[in-house]
Amino acid sequence: MTVMSYLGAIGAAQREAMDADERVIIIGEDVEANVYGTTGGGKSRSDKGDFLQRYGKNRIRNTPISEEGIVGAAAGAAMTGLRPIVDLSYSSFLYMAMDQFVNQVAKNRYMFGGQASMPVVFRSAMFYGLNTGAHHSDRPYPMFMNVPGLKIIAPATPADAKGLLRSAVDSDDPVLSFEACLLWSTKEDVDENEFWVPLGVARTAREGTDVTVVAISSSVPEAVAAAEELAKEGVSVEVIDPRTLVPLDRNAILRSVAKTGRLIVAEPAHRTCGAAAEISALVAEEIFDSLKAPIIRVTAPDMQIPFSPSLEKQMYPTRATIAAAIRRVVDLPALQPVATAV
Repeated sequence: MTVMSYLGAIGAAQREAMDADERVIIIGEDVEANVYGTTGGGKSRSDKGDFLQRYGKNRIRNTPISEEGIVGAAAGAAMTGLRPIVDLSYSSFLYMAMDQFVNQVAKNRYMFGGQASMPVVFRSAMFYGLNTGAHHSDRPYPMFMNVPGLKIIAPATPADAKGLLRSAVDSDDPVLSFEACLLWSTKEDVDENEFWVPLGVARTAREGTDVTVVAISSSVPEAVAAAEELAKEGVSVEVIDPRTLVPLDRNAILRSVAKTGRLIVAEPAHRTCGAAAEISALVAEEIFDSLKAPIIRVTAPDMQIPFSPSLEKQMYPTRATIAAAIRRVVDLPALQPVATAV
């Protein structure tokens, strides 16, 4: 084991994947010039190794500043035998390539009757919480959850960032990796040897018996901190980190809520049609009789991201807002109507 940062773990996963399989390439804007590895022309450096020097220009390839062109080229490369890792920098930039994502990347394996696979990973950084303004701060993973054919991961720890990326590169289906910039500097002990975290398997970040908090991306450490705070008040909180949003580990979530009888879902994306809404619907449809209280979502509101630091600070789930939701749900009488906004 060695201490790795979130970004360092991503760099290690990319290096391992490229060493293991010469078909793995990295493409994106200015990746050749980024001596810290890859991702976003230096904006989201993932490793201190010089990837260009190590692997050469045939495998570390600059692209024009055209997201539609980048995604289309990656799709073609994947269908003809390569396994691209695509650096798209800001997650907000994915919008410029929606036609390629929805009509080519997601559909082509089906449209070609299984004659071609789509082994490609699209990495992007969710730059929320850094006052980068409305055009650069989106968390668009819920939008892509509604596109059949795409797998979606949102790692919340360095170990999961490494292990999930290795599994994503090995997948024959397209995988979108949404990486929260608020987690980049987090560090933990990570196995320096190769390992894989399987797609579609959730992680229990903290065990508990009274309340289940399903937390996504940067909401995971906030939920764990809230759970530790509530433990001092005698409330036992279980925190589930889905890790993979598509396919979602439905059974892990249902087992936890069946045990605790209470559910809170915390995520940094907007409220309407978010992952929290999908998880809430899943629980309500499958194990409604197990619920002791209404489900509560702790999310960003449905509004544009303000540039003002003081205003943006109030947008996303925090230890305090998650703790407030936990206190609220344990004090509620069983299944009385309640507003869900937190």
